[in-house]
Amino acid sequence: MKAVIPVAGAGTRLRPLTYTQPKPLIPVAGKPIISFIIDQLTSIGITEFVFIIGYLGEKIKDYVEQQYPELDVVFIEQQNREGSGHAIWTARNYLENEKELIIVFGDTIIDMDFEKVISSKSSLLGVKKVHDPRDFGVVELDEKKKVKKLVEKPSIPKSSLAMVGFYKITRVKKLIEALDYIITNNIRNDGEFPLTDALQHMVEQGIEFSTLAVNNWFDCGKKEILLETNAILLDKEGYASSDLPDFDNTIIIHPVSIGENCKITNSIIGPHVTIGNNATMNYAIVKNSIIGNFTSIKEVVLQQSVIGNDTAITGMRQSLNIGDNTEIDFR
Repeated sequence: MKAVIPVAGAGTRLRPLTYTQPKPLIPVAGKPIISFIIDQLTSIGITEFVFIIGYLGEKIKDYVEQQYPELDVVFIEQQNREGSGHAIWTARNYLENEKELIIVFGDTIIDMDFEKVISSKSSLLGVKKVHDPRDFGVVELDEKKKVKKLVEKPSIPKSSLAMVGFYKITRVKKLIEALDYIITNNIRNDGEFPLTDALQHMVEQGIEFSTLAVNNWFDCGKKEILLETNAILLDKEGYASSDLPDFDNTIIIHPVSIGENCKITNSIIGPHVTIGNNATMNYAIVKNSIIGNFTSIKEVVLQQSVIGNDTAITGMRQSLNIGDNTEIDFR
């Protein structure tokens, strides 16, 4: 079974961070988003991957090849970003002979029972109930809990069951035929070809889909959700750093994840902070933040922040001589 991971998006909602860093490589709880996806899939025996790359795709290619040299990997470039369905269609020649397929969007971290995915005989959609489903592909079920309709970003949703960007396809040729159908007939949604419309075409052809509710779903497309995901995962066992060196005159408030070769002095770090490799911090207070590799932070107070790689931030020292009854606000 192959896994297809579309990672061609530009990550516009996370700019300026994603001007130089593709979204799947942003670190969360100590490792890039894409590593969570790959590690979960390899844990259930998947070793063949198709990555659909585009914006800053060479960085993703370099990372995967360096970190996962044992995998059988193909990289397909989506030259024109025309939606998730178009992305899968771009890789159709590498998929047409597969009996089963798993598709996972490259900016999504999912907590689910992957053994149920493997054992499912029918095509499967990962789903979760959401408060406002208008920004998602929505699943409508019949009385037997089978999928009867899929709608991409409905203005008036008839269900609160959202698709989370995880799919198991057991009728791969039918999926490719459905993608051919919507693209040949120029069936677009907001100018793009969403995967949802191809899956709906399959439903209309009588192909059965089941759903599997996920335990947690983190769509890491916004800064607030990225930081929330970082905090939730650090609170889980196995994600935070447990054996840290003694940083000089520094207080660590767990949980945190601190990379290799970091120099931290005269600082307070945590809780819920991820720091990349080779970072330098002096006289800093950092909490609820993600800090990239080779970053230098000095005399700064940071919270709810996402800082990219190779960044230098220096605060402002003051020498004051202040009289009585004075109020100063340095915001």
